[in-house]
Order: sequence, then C-alpha cells, then structure tokens
Amino acid sequence: MSVKQNTQVPLRAVISFIVISLIFAFLPLLIAGRWDWWQGWAYGIVMLLNAVLSRLLMARRHPDLLAERGKAMQHADAKPWDRKLAPLVGFIGPFAILIVCGLEARFSGSAVFPLWANLLALLAMVLGIIFSSWALVENRFFSGMVRIQSERGHHVVDSGPYRVVRHPGYAGAMVVFLATPFLLNSLWGLLPAALTFAAIVLRTALEDQTLQAELTGYAEYARRTKYRLLPWVW
Repeated sequence: MSVKQNTQVPLRAVISFIVISLIFAFLPLLIAGRWDWWQGWAYGIVMLLNAVLSRLLMARRHPDLLAERGKAMQHADAKPWDRKLAPLVGFIGPFAILIVCGLEARFSGSAVFPLWANLLALLAMVLGIIFSSWALVENRFFSGMVRIQSERGHHVVDSGPYRVVRHPGYAGAMVVFLATPFLLNSLWGLLPAALTFAAIVLRTALEDQTLQAELTGYAEYARRTKYRLLPWVW
C-alpha cells in the first residue's frame, strides 16, 4: 500500500523561506554597511545559492518534503523539547552569529584573521553546505521538526551521507556555523557559534534517542553506523 504524498506547500511557507533566505545571506553586509567587504559578499552568495539549489534538488526528488518542512511548528506530534530547540538551532543561533559578525565588522573594521584563514573557512563552509544538502536531498524524511512521520511511511534512510554518520545534516550545519566567524573576521562571533554548536549536539542526542526508541529498524542502523556527528569521536 503506497503512502499518499502531500505536495501542497502553504504560500506563507514559501514567502517565509524567501525572506529568511535573503536575511540569512545578506544580514552581515546590511549590518556592517560595508559594500566593499568581500568576505560578506562571499558568505551571502554562497548561502543564497545553497538555499535555492538545495530546495530545487529536494523538490525534484522529494516534492512532498517541501510540504512537510513548510508546516514546521504546526506538527502536533512534534516532540515538546524540539519546539524549543528547533528555533534555537535553525533561527536564533544562526541569526545571533550573523548579527555579532556584522556588528564587529561595522565597528572594528580590522581583519581579525589572516587571508588564508578566511579562505580556509570559506572552503569549509562550502563543504559543510554540500554535506548537509546531500543529506537533505537523500532523506525524504528530513523534516524541520523531530517527529515520527507515520503518515508518510517513515523508515530508516541509510544511503549516501547516512553511511558516514547518522545525522549528516547537523554535522554539515555545525561546520558552517563554526566557519562563519572565521570567514567574516569576528572573534566575538565565535561565542554564539559555540552556543549554537552545543544546542545542535543536544538536539542530536535527543533526536537519536527518539529514533532508536520509536522508529523501526533505527537501533539496528545505529549499530551499523556507529557515530552520530563525527566519525571516531561521537
């Protein structure tokens, strides 16, 4: 028996995605007010391309996932703890990183890190985005909230990046968040980046416990793919 796919995306979700994507991409530049800041432009262009391309690929492969992610906080069966962690990891933490980086660029203006560190951070950010987006495209159940998607035929996905770690989406996002202050020359930006990193680790642990307890076959998958975020570490 096949599971009926809901591919209808609320208009509000589409508008929100466009607005949030633009803010995420160019907030550091807007706050800094420096249009000759190549690091800010590099960050903005990479993030905007990621937002557009990853969603196009996701829509082509899993059109029903757009509707699932578009509902986000509306899911009644989302875990109560995730109603607090999801906004922290997905919005509050990243926005705080960008705001702090933008303010430091506006009022300091001096390069905190050498050029090679900026370029290395940019490369790390691109690789993190690719890894996280690969997980998004590979996993039809890559919801914005932690829940067992019974109505969508939720099952274990163990292909692609899920052969490497159990939560590749989080792993890639952590690389991006930590690399951002190094790209944007912000020492203070490392503080919200570290706090966001910690929130992702907590959410990963709670989500992994939920999946092992409630999703058929996940405990067996966890025995095959031993690490949650970083191979040979955790």
